[in-house]
Amino acid sequence: MKKLSHDEISKIKPSVSDVKNRKRTDIYALLDNVRSLHNVGAIFRTSDAVLLKKLFLCGITGFPPKKEISKTALGAEEVVPFEYDENAVDVIKKLKKKGVQIIAVELAKGSKRYDKIKYKFPICFVFGHEVEGISEEVMELVDEAIEVPMLGRANSLNVATCYGIIVYEALKQLNFKS
Repeated sequence: MKKLSHDEISKIKPSVSDVKNRKRTDIYALLDNVRSLHNVGAIFRTSDAVLLKKLFLCGITGFPPKKEISKTALGAEEVVPFEYDENAVDVIKKLKKKGVQIIAVELAKGSKRYDKIKYKFPICFVFGHEVEGISEEVMELVDEAIEVPMLGRANSLNVATCYGIIVYEALKQLNFKS
C-alpha cells in the first residue's frame, strides 16, 4: 500500500466554496468557557470533518481570527459556521426553542455512556472548561448528560479528543437514520 502524497490529496480536496455550500449535518456544538485556543482550533478541524451545522463559542472561549486557533484548525475556521456569544445560556434557550436537543458532555449524576443512548436530531453537544467543566447555569438547561468511559485514573480526556469521539458517534447515528 502506498500513501497519497500531499499533491494527490490536494487534488481531491473540495474547494472552500464547495465545502461552504454542502448540506450540513444536524449536529451543533457549544463550547462553554474552553480556555485553550489550540483545543478550539482542533475542534474547528473536527467540526469541518463532520460538516457541523454550527459551532457556538461562549464565555472565555476564543474565536477566530487568532493565530493559535488557525495553527491547529488548518483552514477549518474558514468553512465551519460559528458564532460567538458571551452567554451560553442565551444560546441554549434559542436552540431549545428551535427543537434542538441539548446534551452536556460532562460527569454528572445520571449521565450515560455516550454510545449507549439514541440521539435525537437536531442535537447540540455542550463541552466545558478543561478543568471546571460546564457551568452550573448551563447544566440546569440540558436535556441529558453523557460521558466517555474512563478506565484508568484520569477522570476525563482532553476536550478536543473527547469532542472527536462524541461528534463521530453522532455522525454514525445520523447516517444510520438517512
